[in-house]
Amino acid sequence: MMQLSLPDRSPLQPGHAPSGRRPRLLIVDDQPVNIQALHRVFAADCQVLMATDGPRALQLCRDRQPDLVLLDVQMPGMDGHQLCAEMKADPLLRAIAVIFVTSQDHPDEETRALDAGAADFITKPFNPSIVRARVRTQLTLKAQSDLLRELAFIDGLTGVHNRRHFDERFVAEARRAQRTRAPLAIVLADVDHFKRYNDALGHLAGDDCLRRVATALRACLRRPSDLLARYGGEEFVCLLPDTDLAGAIGVAQLMEDTVRAQALPHPGVEGCLTISLGVAAGTQAQGLVEAADRALYLAKAAGRGRVSWVDG
Repeated sequence: MMQLSLPDRSPLQPGHAPSGRRPRLLIVDDQPVNIQALHRVFAADCQVLMATDGPRALQLCRDRQPDLVLLDVQMPGMDGHQLCAEMKADPLLRAIAVIFVTSQDHPDEETRALDAGAADFITKPFNPSIVRARVRTQLTLKAQSDLLRELAFIDGLTGVHNRRHFDERFVAEARRAQRTRAPLAIVLADVDHFKRYNDALGHLAGDDCLRRVATALRACLRRPSDLLARYGGEEFVCLLPDTDLAGAIGVAQLMEDTVRAQALPHPGVEGCLTISLGVAAGTQAQGLVEAADRALYLAKAAGRGRVSWVDG
C-alpha cells in the first residue's frame, strides 16, 4: 500500500486541456487502495477515470480519450508494458501520455518503460507533490503537442480539418469498426457548379463561398467523434463513426438543407448555391469512400442539389 503525505495543491493548469475542460486522468492499478490514494491527489483538478485491469483501461482509453494515464506495471493478465504497447500501436491512442507508477526501482525497469513509450517513471512510495509536478509537466507538454498537431491538420482556407487528418482518422475508425462490428458512414459533399461561381465572381468570392459552406456543414455535426474535412477543391467529406445508412442520410439531408437555407446567390445558375451529397455506410470500411463517391455521382446526374446513397 502507498504511504501518502498531504498532496501539493498547486494547480494542474486545466486551461491547457482541450476546450478549457479539466484534464482527464486515467489511473490503472489492480489494487483499489492505490487507485483511491491517487484519486485523492487529483480529484480536485482532474476528471479521474479508474481501471483495475488492462482490458478495461484500454476500453476507457478508446471511449473517453484521457489526456494522461498513470499506469501500474505489475498487473495480472495484461500488465502495464503490454497495455502501453497496445496504446502506442493504436493511432487513436498513441498521443495519450503514459506515466508508469511502480514499486520496481531498478534502472532496467525504468529503461524498459521509457522504451515502451512511457513519458515518465515514478516509483512507489512517492511524494504527492512530486507526482503532481510530473503530471503537470506531462499535461502541459501534451496540450502543446495537441495544439501543434491540430494546426497541422487544419485546412488553412476553411478552418475545418484537412485531407491528411481525414485519411488518418478513417484508417483508425475503420479498424475500430472492424473490431466492434459497428457501422461506419461516409458523406461526400460537392459545391454545385463551383467553377461557374468562381468565373462570375472571382476567386476571393469563391474562397468566401467555401468558408461559408464549411461553416454550414460543420454546424450540422452533433457528436465530438464526427469529423468534417475539406477533401479537395470544392469537395468536403464527413466521417460518421457508429452511424448506419439511415442516420448518415439524415445528416446529409440536414447539410443540404442548411446550405440551401443560406440562400447564397449563384450568378452562374438559376437560384441559389447548392451542394450535392453522396452517402455510404456499412460495417466493412473497405471501399466505403469509393461507394460514397459513386453516390455523389448519382446525385449530380439526377440534377444536383440533392442526396443520393448506396449501401457500403
